[in-house]
Amino acid sequence: MANKEEVKKYLAHWFQLGKKVVIGNEGTKMLPQPIFQGDRYSKDFEECWQKILLSAGDCYLEGTDETIAELLTPAWEMWPCSRCSMPVPMKNVGMPAAFCPCNDLPGWPNTDLPAPRCPINNEEQLKNIRNRLLGNLTSANY
Repeated sequence: MANKEEVKKYLAHWFQLGKKVVIGNEGTKMLPQPIFQGDRYSKDFEECWQKILLSAGDCYLEGTDETIAELLTPAWEMWPCSRCSMPVPMKNVGMPAAFCPCNDLPGWPNTDLPAPRCPINNEEQLKNIRNRLLGNLTSANY
């Protein structure tokens, strides 16, 4: 089952490639900018996420057919796209989603660009790099 956090990450990844969320009953398209603020999602992203949750039954990512409400049911899970490795919804039982949202992105996947990501804590990342380097130095001395 795709939980709220997985669906939130799914949207954050696709927002980084310019995909918008469509609210059907309003015909509104939303693309929060910026997506990150330091090591967390931005205020604009969080406000967009709250609007999405309020209209989940009539909200979907551009280029997809599944509503956000459907993705939050036990019938769906998030898996990496076999073409581009981006998160895509897959049904637990039955037919998978018709298309990956990357279907209509010209030039994607592009391995020359950094891949979309989740928010990161720079301090934690640097500590992990330091620890790996120290581990390599220690093992090289033996």
